Amino acid sequence: MALSPELKAQILQFQLNEITEYHIYANLARTVKSEENRAVLRRISDDERRHYDDWKAQTETAVRPDRVRIGWFTLLGRVLGVTFALKLMEQGEEGAQASYAELIEAVPEAEAILWDEDRHEAALLDMLDEERLRYTGSIVLGLNDALVELTGALAGLTLALQDTRLIAMTASITGVAASMSMAASEYLSTKSEETLKAPGRAALYTGIAYVFTVSVLVLPYLLLRNYYLCLGMSLVIAVAIIAAFNYYVAVAKGEPFRRRFVEMAGLSLSIAVLSFGVGYLLRELFGVDV
Repeated sequence: MALSPELKAQILQFQLNEITEYHIYANLARTVKSEENRAVLRRISDDERRHYDDWKAQTETAVRPDRVRIGWFTLLGRVLGVTFALKLMEQGEEGAQASYAELIEAVPEAEAILWDEDRHEAALLDMLDEERLRYTGSIVLGLNDALVELTGALAGLTLALQDTRLIAMTASITGVAASMSMAASEYLSTKSEETLKAPGRAALYTGIAYVFTVSVLVLPYLLLRNYYLCLGMSLVIAVAIIAAFNYYVAVAKGEPFRRRFVEMAGLSLSIAVLSFGVGYLLRELFGVDV
């Protein structure tokens, strides 16, 4: 069948996507430890290569893969986890699947490829067994507690102490002590529950998330001298952390982003505002002048 220039250009774009994703799946298959997940990725990789060959038979034209996209998603898989990288990539395929549906009448092979793409998505949903996703709850506990407690503490200390070094030292001591307390609580909580999580590892994830959050929130007070500017930067960093983490969870686990983000951000900022007011009242009540 002779293809119109427009149809051929569209199919060539599909070819590019298929050969690029063939390499992405193949690369990621080599990074996973689970034999089952590795086998699934290899099967999907083989399917993508077959799709490419099917389209090539239609266009009679070879296409080179997008090396930048291959490198980007391979890097994402190594740093943020295979599940996140694949879910993010699959989101971009929804438009392609809609385009496939439009081509079915003109190119019958499109129907088989569309069915394969749907099967890929179902297979990927069954791969949510990465360690970092199993311990998402522990990470949320560490992040959320650190964000709520430290933004509040920093707001109160900023007005009460008005000295960046003193604020940083006090907040750091508070944060480190609280991180150990939260890690211990998570260990005992996980140990008392019947879950797939290891208590020690759950405590480690909670503690690391807490210490990381404390470190980045306190950082402005170590670099700058204007304590109001430091507080503003810490609050911006807090919102950025909340947005980044909730985006990660939304992509990897298919959970709603906006509701979780608004809830966490609203709670942290509300506590900060209340603590700022408490700091002002206590400063006036005790007549402290640092």
